[in-house]
Amino acid sequence: MLDPNTQEFYRRVMETLTERKLPFLVAGAYALRHHTGISRQTKDLDLFVKHADIERVLATLNEAGFRTELTFSHWLGKVYDDASPEFIDIIFSSGNGVATVDDDFFSHAPHGFCFDVPIRWCPVEEMIWSKAFVMERERFDGADVAHLLLACGASLDWQRLLERFGAHWRLLLTHVVLFGFIYPNERDIIPAWVVAELSERLAREATTAEPEGPVCGGTLISRQQFLIDICERGYQDARVTTGAMSETEVDDWTAAILKSG
Repeated sequence: MLDPNTQEFYRRVMETLTERKLPFLVAGAYALRHHTGISRQTKDLDLFVKHADIERVLATLNEAGFRTELTFSHWLGKVYDDASPEFIDIIFSSGNGVATVDDDFFSHAPHGFCFDVPIRWCPVEEMIWSKAFVMERERFDGADVAHLLLACGASLDWQRLLERFGAHWRLLLTHVVLFGFIYPNERDIIPAWVVAELSERLAREATTAEPEGPVCGGTLISRQQFLIDICERGYQDARVTTGAMSETEVDDWTAAILKSG
């Protein structure tokens, strides 16, 4: 239901990147619709680019006449056009610094069309991986994860998904358990070996030594709701101690809470 100017803006940006041979993936609500058939109103277009390409992407779009900014140095840029009130998010990682866009995003990306432009969609596994961490008070992507599992669980590359979550496998287990609660008649969509593997890890963890700390992993799923643990209760921030973010990046991301309302 976008106005013609916005559609043309989206097309021009994607065509510019294609012509300059800068790879990108369509993600967000448009990819969710592709994978699940669920449509919803969205305020922007999300494009994923490789972390190493972000400077070239923004510079190229700026040269093509668009306004660009590196909104957050660890994960997000934006593109604007004077003819449209909308914008495009250029995403090269995630707000918590975990889901960095790498070659695997592209090697498993299906082909398709978006606004009549030949594109590639963000793979389901990477969508689940990145969305699994979004548990803010104002935004919870667990429903998206459940719908992606419902629509695509039978054909997922579960081994690759396990590898994506890596040390954060508990979060995948959380969504697997939640899926069975949401869709009790569809539990067999999740392969039995996946449930067994994650359950065995949980059982083994009960007999292993606790990690050095204390560490709060809550900041990986919400940038705001666990600040009290970092600022007042002596917990280390997992985004820094075990993640990829610097203290400066964390400070910038935290300061943006007030700006976002």
